[in-house]
Amino acid sequence: MSAAVRRFSRSVLDALRAAKILGLRAGVRPHRFTAVWVVTVGDRAFVRSWNDKPDGWRRAFLVEPRGVMQLPSGRELRIRARSTRGIRLLDAIDRAYAEKYPTPGSRQYVRGLRTPRRRATTLELLPG
Repeated sequence: MSAAVRRFSRSVLDALRAAKILGLRAGVRPHRFTAVWVVTVGDRAFVRSWNDKPDGWRRAFLVEPRGVMQLPSGRELRIRARSTRGIRLLDAIDRAYAEKYPTPGSRQYVRGLRTPRRRATTLELLPG
């Protein structure tokens, strides 16, 4: 039997739902925050990488799943990240991106985040 997965508090989830941009810092080494789009599905938070560079934030999370999330308020929270799979969940994440980022300027990125290559970069954020 696996241990129960910790979830973010209601106030953190509300902040993630309201935030258009979130700061992420991957790994335990201090370095700069990277701005990413975050979406929620139910009580879970997800991010996707646009470029997925070998030295980028997503790959850093794959090596060391611990990191820090910076909310727009400036509050910083320890997090961990894990890869996400499952067609239904990935489809729900696609819909969440489309609903949260509906502006004309965002549409091309929302479409791009639906490509198989970028869907494969989806990470779930969890309390650290």
